[in-house]
Amino acid sequence: MTIRVDDRDLPDLIRNVIVTEKATTMMEQNKYVFDVVPQANKTQIKAAIESLFNVKVKRVDTQNLPRKTRRVGKFLGAKPKYKRAVVTIVEGQEIILFPEV
Repeated sequence: MTIRVDDRDLPDLIRNVIVTEKATTMMEQNKYVFDVVPQANKTQIKAAIESLFNVKVKRVDTQNLPRKTRRVGKFLGAKPKYKRAVVTIVEGQEIILFPEV
């Protein structure tokens, strides 16, 4: 089942940027990590990154991560499902995540 996404809704597919130690070392290889909507596919993620950051995307890898369970007292619940995308950018281009002030 594919969900049709309008070009105006592409920025809503990207939830946030992952900035961890591993993701920071991957930035040296032109790979950036994003949390995305679980229903998004690779072509939609590629179009969203290219329109948001004005870069050329070489490759998109996705991971459907398992839901994390949380307990509050005797009640057991689960955090919302999420998907992680590793986006590889063409050599010579970069995404500026932290602009200089």
